[in-house]
Amino acid sequence: MRPVHPTPSELPIRVGARLRASRRAQGLTIEQVATATHLTKGFLSRVERDETSPSVATLVTLCQVLSLPIGSLFEEAETDVIRLDDAPLINLGGRGAVERLVTPRGQSRVQVLRSTLEPGADGGNDLYTINCDVEVLHIISGSLIVLFSTRTVELTSGETLTFAGREPHNWRNPGDRPAEVLWTIVPAAWSGSS
Repeated sequence: MRPVHPTPSELPIRVGARLRASRRAQGLTIEQVATATHLTKGFLSRVERDETSPSVATLVTLCQVLSLPIGSLFEEAETDVIRLDDAPLINLGGRGAVERLVTPRGQSRVQVLRSTLEPGADGGNDLYTINCDVEVLHIISGSLIVLFSTRTVELTSGETLTFAGREPHNWRNPGDRPAEVLWTIVPAAWSGSS
């Protein structure tokens, strides 16, 4: 039996976007990274656009300057598909609500909940908060009233409300038909194993 030699993938390795994202997330300009690495701005720009392949030594230097583990440049991106019918049911204490977690349980950066809210459904008797920085509520269909301590916001299909998750709030479906809504919570208020 003859040995089968491994062959490299025909897909090029693209590290430029990850380098650029790391640089931008840290608020660094190409000029600042060029100065720190002793590379030219033009070369760095081409690397970030995957128009040239830097040497291993150059990648190590870039990763050191960006405080980026070099291995992270070559990791596959996390991609998870959760079908609505397979999404786990959760209960956040609302009445008349069927809620599903449509992001992986272990995802700590963001959580997305898809809720079907029956007519008259509400978040309980009192205002509440969620341990997160930002909540985004998008109305897929129907309507929803969001109550805050100093104001009330009425939302209908296609509208999106963004607010601080730690701001006391509540909600209710005033309509005569179910409302379909998406809640996005950043960062995830809780996470567990998937």
